[in-house]
Amino acid sequence: MQVRSERAATACGLVAIVLWSTAAGLIRSVSEDFGPEAGAAMLYSLGALLLTVFLGRPRLRAISWPYLVAGSALFVAYEVCLSLALGYAVSRTQAIQLGVVNYLWPSLTILLSIILGGQRANWLILPGTALALLGILWVVSTDGLSLPGILANIESNPLSYGLVLTCAITFAVYCNLTRRQAGGQNLVMPFFVLTAVTLWVKYGFGSGAIPAFTLHGSLGLVAAATAMAGGYALWNVGIIRGNLTLLATASYLAPVLSSAFAALWLGTHLDLQFWQGATLVTVGSLICWYATRKGGAN
Repeated sequence: MQVRSERAATACGLVAIVLWSTAAGLIRSVSEDFGPEAGAAMLYSLGALLLTVFLGRPRLRAISWPYLVAGSALFVAYEVCLSLALGYAVSRTQAIQLGVVNYLWPSLTILLSIILGGQRANWLILPGTALALLGILWVVSTDGLSLPGILANIESNPLSYGLVLTCAITFAVYCNLTRRQAGGQNLVMPFFVLTAVTLWVKYGFGSGAIPAFTLHGSLGLVAAATAMAGGYALWNVGIIRGNLTLLATASYLAPVLSSAFAALWLGTHLDLQFWQGATLVTVGSLICWYATRKGGAN
């Protein structure tokens, strides 16, 4: 996929955000049909096949080995942690909450781009990021902004919350590393292969057979693999050649889209507090965007 202009590459990244907005609901659905490990392993296996069609085989000889090792490790860690966090959620509602927590990564991406990449921003980056984080806490809390409520929710499933926090950190680092060291190459296809292998190994150490395929499960698997593969095929184009700060900031909008799709797909009711938190994340994103847009003038 050859995209030369920054505007076109940024557009690819924005489409990727829309595709990813379907991921949380689809991954949860696949995990319910086929189990967390087997479902995720099949999803990334099919995704790797689709990416081979979309992108072809990458020229690995043109990539530095340090980036190949570090990039693949970060990518695999993110994908494995995200798929298992959603699969291990105790309920569909919690899976949607975890999907929102995952969206800590855009603010972390921007902060890292400021620290490591020289991205300029004014003081509004701080309240913007704080408001987005407040929104996430508002989503996780079950009774206003209640510390006991937040802790109780986390303690109900510390594994999933620990995994999704790891997601946010590793993907922020991955985005900045890819921007600086990928050399224009899109390696998401081999990264998907490594993710699938890792998940199959994880499944191999478990027990139980893969449930029988059904029409609903099969369609969900194809939809999830297509959304994930298409999203990454376009996203890597965006972060390599597009406006990284704009894409990271725009991705703050994804929690609202993701939650709305997941609630519809999974048939889950989300209360007013959840939507208030998702709105705070969105408002925080707009402030962050304005801070980076005006950063060069301050």
